[in-house]
Amino acid sequence: MEHLWAPWRNTYISKVSEAASLAEVFSRIAQSTDDEENHVLLRSKAFFVLLNLYPYNLGHLMIVPYRATGNLEDLSEDEMLEMMQLTIRMKAALTKAFAPHGFNVGLNLGAAAGAGISEHLHLHIVPRWRHDANFMTTVAEVRVHPGDLAAVYAKLKEALA
Repeated sequence: MEHLWAPWRNTYISKVSEAASLAEVFSRIAQSTDDEENHVLLRSKAFFVLLNLYPYNLGHLMIVPYRATGNLEDLSEDEMLEMMQLTIRMKAALTKAFAPHGFNVGLNLGAAAGAGISEHLHLHIVPRWRHDANFMTTVAEVRVHPGDLAAVYAKLKEALA
């Protein structure tokens, strides 16, 4: 078995762990009003959408409920519908802004499944391009095509307007 190392993630996780529990990261962002500083692209009734600080690919987004839960079954039917509607909206914005050839969309539920913040579920949307790599990029936590977060943020805000 080949091992892929992503030490840049450990630096982030360690820094966050010192400041607060991992679950508090999303709660802090949810309560903040500085959306640009936190790379929050959109807020809805029950969710906010933000750029991943350590993206697997250009435009890697997360849809996060305001309410902290690690259990998918804790979401109401209305919340699940809203999450899927946001997924469709953000997929359209990513398509308009960056013209990817495909997407990985999913949840990592629990630490064993790869969730870095298992106490507060979040849905990942990862744009993909032909020949960028394979799904192992996402599973192995290896950055393939990171972009400047400020530029990505600006381009997606424009696409959402």
